[in-house]
Amino acid sequence: MTSELRGKICVFTGSSPGAHAEYMGAARDFGRALVAHGYGLVYGGARVGLMAAVADAVLNRGGYAAGVIPDFLVDREIAHPRLSDLRVVSSMHERKALMADMSDGFVALPGGLGTLDEFFEALTWAQLGLHAKPCGLLNVRDYFRRLLGFLDDAVDARFIKPAYRAMIVVEQRPHVLLEKFARYSAPENGEWLDRGMT
Repeated sequence: MTSELRGKICVFTGSSPGAHAEYMGAARDFGRALVAHGYGLVYGGARVGLMAAVADAVLNRGGYAAGVIPDFLVDREIAHPRLSDLRVVSSMHERKALMADMSDGFVALPGGLGTLDEFFEALTWAQLGLHAKPCGLLNVRDYFRRLLGFLDDAVDARFIKPAYRAMIVVEQRPHVLLEKFARYSAPENGEWLDRGMT
């Protein structure tokens, strides 16, 4: 029952299983951890890849899993058939907005361009003060190592403020990541524009 949930976590991850078995294992572990911590799942609604692994793990533990999927993917028979709630929308933009509205936090697992697009949009909205929800990376097999290095370089180059880089919760263990989410406090919405450089 959604009324009994602690909240809902939006998961962005791949529609592929990836090259290593650890990715699928971590997706299942994360789904089980969501249920153990009292969270429901919001995700892209697909029945393939790591996306399905997270959803199936939640559902198999009796948890709540909601999917938001654009109609063109439903037409391709990609939609998961067993979800607690499936919302069909008309565009990718509508999908991201609805997933954000339904969720109390955002986590990216390994994935490709869509995963990164969705995660960084949620993170950018946090930087702009449009929400105060935690954003995290489940760093399976150190998948995000080079991405995190790039973000550190962007801080050094004064394109990202250290406080906004620090907003990203990075963990390798699902339970620890969710524990950090429970304690998360958003930074004060200060000046995100570096006026000294304009």
